[in-house]
Amino acid sequence: MRDGDRRGGLLDDAALEASAVVANCAMNRERQLAGVNSYARELGFNPLELLLARIGGGGGTGTAAWLDLCCGSGRALIQAARQVHAAGLAGRVTLAGVDLVDAFDPVPVPVPGLELVCAPVTVWQPARSFDLITCVHGLHYVGDKLTVLTRAASWLTPRGHLIADLDLSAIELAGGAAASRQLAARLRAAGFAYSPRRHQITRTGQRDIRLPYAYLGADDQAGPGYTGQPAVRSHYTQTPPAQ
Repeated sequence: MRDGDRRGGLLDDAALEASAVVANCAMNRERQLAGVNSYARELGFNPLELLLARIGGGGGTGTAAWLDLCCGSGRALIQAARQVHAAGLAGRVTLAGVDLVDAFDPVPVPVPGLELVCAPVTVWQPARSFDLITCVHGLHYVGDKLTVLTRAASWLTPRGHLIADLDLSAIELAGGAAASRQLAARLRAAGFAYSPRRHQITRTGQRDIRLPYAYLGADDQAGPGYTGQPAVRSHYTQTPPAQ
């Protein structure tokens, strides 16, 4: 498809990025690091506590890095960076956030180790690996969800942990076939774990993964997902297994 094109009812990346559904600010703009509306609540753990455990606390010498995809305002990362700085751990913890919309909270004073990038998560490329990669409700608005997952898996450290919200019912195969059961099996075979109850996918450890699906485009008029918010349905066709 040409940039900015809609064919057969499907949007390419350029057109999808201009969609009002993708620019939705209700899901991840105000989320804190900890508390009621927080990453700790959504993920089931505090990301900063995991990082501090990795570096061995103030008495250790290790380093750790957290990448948050579709980070919204970046508020949780900014809060984490300030706590890291206050604890005298600047330089040992790297915090990076990527979001399509440049609506990051202001950072009045530069915080070492914090980087917020405005870019599509489907094409952005980091220069390092990460001990933790999160995507909290962000994949609901991404077209090529599977590419984001496989790319993120390649950015993990050997013991790094990836966790993302994923609605398999928002992925459809060519011809209108629901992909949920088949795709869940494929993802598990590739080393991911998927919880249908929590709509959450996880992986531990770096791996280069290729899934037998080719991305066709996205539908931004699919209606609400399980969160109740409008979401994007992603369309794929199955490809022959790699030889």
